[in-house]
Amino acid sequence: MSERCPFHVTHRDGAARAGELQTPHGLVRTPAFAPVGTRGAVKAVTHRDLLGLGAEMILANTYHLHLRPGAPLVGRAGGLHRFIGWDQPMLTDSGGYQVFSLGDRRRIDEEGVSFRSHLDGSLQRLTPESASDIQAELGSDIAMVFDECASYPVSEAGARDSMERTLRWARRGRRRFLETSEHPSRLDGAVTNAGQAQFGIVQGGAYKALRDESARDTVSIGFDGFAIGGLSVGEPVEVMYDVVGHTTPMLPDTRVRYLMGTGMPDDLVECVARGIDLFDCVLPTRNARNGQLLTRRGPISIKQARFAEDHRPPDPECACYTCQRFSRAYLRYLFVAGEMTASTLNTLHNIHFYLDTMRQIRDAIVLGSFDTFRQRFHETFSRRPRA
Repeated sequence: MSERCPFHVTHRDGAARAGELQTPHGLVRTPAFAPVGTRGAVKAVTHRDLLGLGAEMILANTYHLHLRPGAPLVGRAGGLHRFIGWDQPMLTDSGGYQVFSLGDRRRIDEEGVSFRSHLDGSLQRLTPESASDIQAELGSDIAMVFDECASYPVSEAGARDSMERTLRWARRGRRRFLETSEHPSRLDGAVTNAGQAQFGIVQGGAYKALRDESARDTVSIGFDGFAIGGLSVGEPVEVMYDVVGHTTPMLPDTRVRYLMGTGMPDDLVECVARGIDLFDCVLPTRNARNGQLLTRRGPISIKQARFAEDHRPPDPECACYTCQRFSRAYLRYLFVAGEMTASTLNTLHNIHFYLDTMRQIRDAIVLGSFDTFRQRFHETFSRRPRA
């Protein structure tokens, strides 16, 4: 089988890497951030908005698309790209995290997970094989293998059980992926993207010995790229950085390294410094809908009364449409009045902020000045809200 979604590093600055990921639907320049379109749409903005902002990849979720509208319908439409009208790169999460977050509505066994749909309570089933098949019908450029995401905190014994099950499921998911890739007729539905790649996921909680074992065995399975999972689930940020810094050197230098579900802007900077190439997170879009704007000096809560007559732009240093045309006072008014436009303008700003931060990171790596960029970023950005 020819290499799927080939990746090559173009520049290095310490452990930070700039590179290019080639997918069937185009190029992704890394380090990159993928806005999350869980159900095939990034909330409050259109695909045209995303393209205007410079987004090169979005993420959709297998769990939600499996429940509605269903992979067979999407497959008959020619795949998710055609169904939603997005002709750029796309990654689908396997749905593992969503299933395991269902708590007492799901039951795990060796074969997979049974759970009750959050939509209608119907009994559903996901296995490593079915998660692979659903993603084959969806036709994303990158499909994630089905995994188990342990909670935090978790005992070492619990983390080991979860990690070992993830490895067993990874072998099964990889076998099924390769089988349907080489023999599409064995899939009940249609394989809608013949160039789809599959990424493996390293688990193990905060336990380095388990991360070592998981990374070694996941790499040996032979995935097209690799993700670090099981972080941003409540652990202190220092623990996350420590695990990422420990794990990335064990992943192949010639493959993309993807940190799942992270995070705050300073997390992106710090994890790029530890060798990560790809990120996704709902934070910029979810926070935007809740009235929080992320700026170069930290977050601001636009709904606060102190902004009622603040006629400055949200971020005076920002070149996005929202900051170039509208004031904090107007954005607060829209939010308090319950206008849908508030979510759109806030989301446009936050996505621009994330994508522009990634652009600056890439430029700094290319110029060999990433450490200087990193230092200056931390000098200005604070997680504590500012005026």
